Amino acid sequence: MTTPESVITHVTIAAEAAAEKLGTNIVAFDVSQQLAITDVFLIISAKNERQVGAVVDAVEEQLIKQVQVKPVRREGDRENRWVLLDYI
Repeated sequence: MTTPESVITHVTIAAEAAAEKLGTNIVAFDVSQQLAITDVFLIISAKNERQVGAVVDAVEEQLIKQVQVKPVRREGDRENRWVLLDYI
């Protein structure tokens, strides 16, 4: 199975939004061949908890604004040491 073009578009939007908020080490892993539950993992680093929050907010905001997509689940955002956004 290959990654659909729409997913690649969503990942690109998320990565660009993260970069604008100074997210670093941005890497997308295509796991569509290995996993049936998802197509891509996008991993982004940030220097501190405040910046993690800014990156997460920017990613959510841009995906809603540009492609009307909201995450179905958001985890780890209480302390912002790590956050998982699940867009299925």
